[in-house]
Amino acid sequence: MNTPAIEASLDQLVEATRVNRQVYLDPDIFDLEMERIWGKAWIFIGHESQIPLSGDYFTTNIDHKTPVLMVRGKDHKIHVLHNRCAHKGAKIVTARSGKIAGAFRCPYHGWTFKHNGNLLKIPNESGYENTGFDLNDSCNNLQPLAQFDSYRGFVFASLSDQTPDLKTWLGGAIDCFDNLCDRAPEGEVEVAGGVLRYEHDCNWKFIIENLNDTMHPMIVHQSVVQSAEAYISTLDADAAKQKQEAEILLPFGASYENFEDSGITGFPYGHHYDGGKTSIHANYSVMPEYHKAMIDRYGEQRTQGIYAFNTHNTLLYPSLTIKCAIQNIRVIRPVAVNKFIVETWSFRLKGAPDEMLQRTLLYSRLINSSASMVGPDDLEVYRRLQEGLASNSSQWVEMHRQFGRDQQLEDRVTGGGTSDLDVRTQYKAWRHYMLGEAML
Repeated sequence: MNTPAIEASLDQLVEATRVNRQVYLDPDIFDLEMERIWGKAWIFIGHESQIPLSGDYFTTNIDHKTPVLMVRGKDHKIHVLHNRCAHKGAKIVTARSGKIAGAFRCPYHGWTFKHNGNLLKIPNESGYENTGFDLNDSCNNLQPLAQFDSYRGFVFASLSDQTPDLKTWLGGAIDCFDNLCDRAPEGEVEVAGGVLRYEHDCNWKFIIENLNDTMHPMIVHQSVVQSAEAYISTLDADAAKQKQEAEILLPFGASYENFEDSGITGFPYGHHYDGGKTSIHANYSVMPEYHKAMIDRYGEQRTQGIYAFNTHNTLLYPSLTIKCAIQNIRVIRPVAVNKFIVETWSFRLKGAPDEMLQRTLLYSRLINSSASMVGPDDLEVYRRLQEGLASNSSQWVEMHRQFGRDQQLEDRVTGGGTSDLDVRTQYKAWRHYMLGEAML
């Protein structure tokens, strides 16, 4: 990587209303993003419900190449460790999830480690006598990440010890975690229903830029919406189940005016959501049994307040997107400059009837699956972006919409729902991480 040359050009790649095409194409810039954004931000690791018992573990990558391990210790605490033996460097576990009854054991030389990562035992230990090797030296443990923390069961970690604490980093976007969990009558959610994993052969930034882009749904998803409308017109009036499935698709064809009214809210560190007072999910029916459970827990006024905070998509930049009203998340895992993986995880609202989870799973299958009717529309556009930007007919991608109309508040910025505020918020964070600029 020609770092000096890239360093010299970084400041000119992102301007107030446009982005240079190289941020999507250049593998050297991608490598710097992994080091300076994914290596410094809080990155979503997993949910505590994925490791409910002592010895349960879950593995993933925190960036494009660093394997990590989330494990429940014997003291029931969560630990996030580098998935790398302190001896020769072998990955300790390769399964996506599992359970370690006694200790982690390296498959190469058999070093064993406690659930918290501390070195437990070395085979044939006498060979280390009088060598200066210290069994109790912390460098011989599975190393914890520089920082890890959780909020309402959602576990994040950072490779940097200079990153602000998790709550500070989340800022006002923390409201979305609260709303997601408060929608559960018991105030907690848990992962349920497996994962939808979908590989995209394009740059990781396309999906998060598209997340709150409300200028595209009525174009990109036009044929899906028209098909759903045609299907509904053939149904009998009492075909409630069939209508429920098709009606999930209809809001993707909402008008520009409807999306404009939903608004966008941006936060420091690149986070944002669209909606708040309304969203494409605002007209979903409330199931009577679920509503009763919510009233019994929170009372009528508080329940209505929880329903009223109605967002569409929330981005916790750069790795996590949340749908509070639908109770699913999407996790972004970059692989290369032109490849990333997105995972969709669904959540059960504790204390809610099973129909709520079934609606979540139905939504994920219809919208986020690789075999869905909406996700492939977006992927087709991302591919065209990746291929089209290879043309040098222009060096820039613009983000002018409603520029100058954003309302800067104390801890956030707000704008119209069809604004490019979301993309500008992301690239302000991009500059912060890549250039060390002040965030506020």
